[in-house]
Formats: sequence, structure tokens, C-alpha cells
Amino acid sequence: MNGNVIVGQSGGPTSVINSSLAGVFKTAKDRGANKVYGMLHGIKGLLDKQYVDLSETLNSTMAIDLLKRTPSSYLGSCRFKLPEITKDKTTYEKIFEILNELNIKYFFYIGGNDSMDTIQKLSDYAKIINSDIKFMGVPKTIDNDLAITDHTPGFGSAAKFIAATMKEIIRDGHVYDYPTITVVEIMGRNAGWLTAAAALAKSDDCEGVDLIYLPEKVFDVEHFLTKIKDLSKTGKSIVVAVSEGVRVADGRFVFELAEHVEFVDAFGHKQMSGTAKFLANKVTAELGTKARAIELSTLQRCAAHMTSRTDITEAYNVGGAAVKAAFEGETGKVVVLKRVSDDPYMCITETADVSKIANIEKKIPLEWITDDDYVTQDLIHYIHPLIQAELSPIMVDGLPRHLKIAK
Repeated sequence: MNGNVIVGQSGGPTSVINSSLAGVFKTAKDRGANKVYGMLHGIKGLLDKQYVDLSETLNSTMAIDLLKRTPSSYLGSCRFKLPEITKDKTTYEKIFEILNELNIKYFFYIGGNDSMDTIQKLSDYAKIINSDIKFMGVPKTIDNDLAITDHTPGFGSAAKFIAATMKEIIRDGHVYDYPTITVVEIMGRNAGWLTAAAALAKSDDCEGVDLIYLPEKVFDVEHFLTKIKDLSKTGKSIVVAVSEGVRVADGRFVFELAEHVEFVDAFGHKQMSGTAKFLANKVTAELGTKARAIELSTLQRCAAHMTSRTDITEAYNVGGAAVKAAFEGETGKVVVLKRVSDDPYMCITETADVSKIANIEKKIPLEWITDDDYVTQDLIHYIHPLIQAELSPIMVDGLPRHLKIAK
């Protein structure tokens, strides 16, 4: 083939994002790529000429197998927003100068909404200057909020971890002969897919969580307290799953109702933390009941010991599909998953124009959220196939082995 390949990772990591990287690398090499470069810390790192030749580290089947099982972003990540082309062409000129120096003909970016914004801008600029470099987006996000695709790689494993963890928290709550309240905060700024996964904990060996609160609906603190008070009358322990991004009627996040230190990233996203703590403190203060707050935080996205085999396989497949599409001439596209069967579960890959995905959030349909602070069976049925099967870690000395990049 003519030219080299470069790949980067951006945004929040997942436990299977490196499986997509492995899919890009292995497929590119199998199709004749000379060099496959990896950007260190995404597009921001590329601007600083930080990159590595992946052939030097992914030089064996064992290395690739370890990479697939390694959580977080092997190449490092960034939250860097490219400027509008009309306002700053200098940045784009520098990027394309570096790409041309490396003889890059295929550019792959693994990420979520904001990363697809990068692909859209770079592919648009390539058209302006008549560059023949192909730009492809590879989907990734535990939030499952990308448009068009049935779901996103990373979501299934995070959902599996959440459902399993909720079962364990529920069991722990039944230790004592008096009720306790546990509020579990789960990631999800504007979309509640991850929090909805808590509903999967309910099974023949588990009572399930009692209440689920999602960002798609306005949160009422007084209504919440009333529900907790009523449930407390049953004498049993109560477990609540709440999205970090739930908002009250005036538009404020619930965590903003308490004192907090605010951090805002390059894309204008506020750091989310403190929702569960605020609600647990509110329960104790208003109802005089013992309450505990648990933030799953980064555990949701780095628990590689709890990956779904379905998820890690699809993550690898979308990386490979992106290479195939680019090598066949597509550009300005994103690989998406299309569910063609529920029983047995089956998804295929397709491509969609990046302009229909970048900066667009897919939220849970309101008809999948019940009026009694829970979710419907349709939503559970949608998530359930994505958590199936396991891929065991490669264990060394009693602990999982990961692949670490030499920088």
C-alpha cells in the first residue's frame, strides 16, 4: 500500500478501548501497512510531535492479546477541542504538515462525541486543501450516547461491572437487622444508559435496586425524600442508583446544590461529583436515617477484570472495520454497530457520515423510563446481550498483566 497509518485515542478511556486499537493495528498490518504510528495523548500530542511506531511494541501475538485486556488508553488521551477552521487555519496547517512528514494516508481516532468532532474538522479541512488522507472515527464511550450506532464499545463492560457491583452492594446492605440507605452515583452527564444498567442486578438471587434516577428526567429532591421515607417503612435496606448528571427543575445539577469546587474542561464540561453524597446527607439530615454514598467513579471504565467478551470482541471489530473502510476509500465516516438480531444477538458494522454523529447525544427514550423511578423491561432487554460472556485476564503472580507503553 501507499503511505502509513496513524491512530490516536481521545476522551475518557474504557476497559476495551485498547481492543479497538489492536483491531486498527492488526488489520492495517494485515492489509500491508508499512508503519502504524500511535499518537501519544491524541491530537494534542500530535501537535507536539509526540508519536510512536507501534510495530516496535506490538510485535507479537502475546503483546496484542495483552493490549486487548489492558484498561485505559494505551496511547494516552486528551480533551482537546480543535478550533473552528474559519478562525484558526494555523493549527490545521501544522497538523497536516506533521502528517505529510510521516507520509500518513490513513488517520484513525478512537473516541466519543468530542473525538468525532475532531474527525469531522480534519476531514473537512482535507477537502479544502484537496488532501488524499482518509479520516475515520472509531466509536468508544462507556456513556453509550453516540447517535446512529446501536451501542458503543465500552458500554457493555461498564454495564456489566455496574450490575455486578450493585448486586454486591445490595447483599452487603442485608447484613444488619435494621435498614440502611445506600445511594450509588454512576457516570452519565446527560444520558442515563450506565445508571439504567443497575436494573440488571435484579434476578432470582437478588432483589435489585429500589430506585433509579436518570438525567433524562427532572429530579425532584422532595419527591426523592418522600420515596425514601415510604420505602423505609418496609424495614429493609434501600439501594438507589443515580446518574451523576441529574438536574433539578431550574437546570442545576444536583451536586451543585451543595458546596463544590468547579472544574470545566476544554469542551465546557463540568466535572461531575458529589450527587450521591449530597443526597445521602440530605436523607440523614431530613429523615434521621443512616445513609451511605458510594461513587463508582473511574472504576466503571477501568475494571478490565470484568469485561464482557461481547464488548471486547465488538471493540476489536470496529477498529478493523474502520481500517477496511478507509483502505477502500471512505473518509469522514464513523464505524457504527447495527443490531440485526436479538435472539440470537447479532450486530454488524456499517459506516455513517461523521456529521450525523459528532456533537450529537443519544439519550434514553422517555418511554423506557417508568413513572415510579425505574426503567422498563425493554431497556433491560436492550442492554442484556451486551454484558454476556467473559474474557479472562492473563494473570501473573496472582494479578492481571497489562501492557504498558514505553515512552
